[in-house]
Amino acid sequence: MAKGYWMGFVDVTDPEGYKAYVAENAKAFAKFGARFVVRGGTSEAVEGKTRSRAIVIEFPSYADAVACYRSPEYAKAKALRHGKSMGDVAIVEGYDGPQPGDS
Repeated sequence: MAKGYWMGFVDVTDPEGYKAYVAENAKAFAKFGARFVVRGGTSEAVEGKTRSRAIVIEFPSYADAVACYRSPEYAKAKALRHGKSMGDVAIVEGYDGPQPGDS
């Protein structure tokens, strides 16, 4: 089964206030088996526009990724994020098929 991912680009506008969101989202992420693959770090926009932080969160499945976003646990965290950041988030299904160079 393909994994699921949250892919986000975020500008944090209130770093102190954003800490409450980070503390609260950990509850939902733990419940749904989330794992950070990318969390901030150095990045470079080589095409198009982006924001100051790139985030990729891996879930055991696409269904888990969607369920986490729609959960009451994440709703509570998300409410704490409003007014503290601006961002774009997409939930995508991973790919388990052939890769370049596979025979």
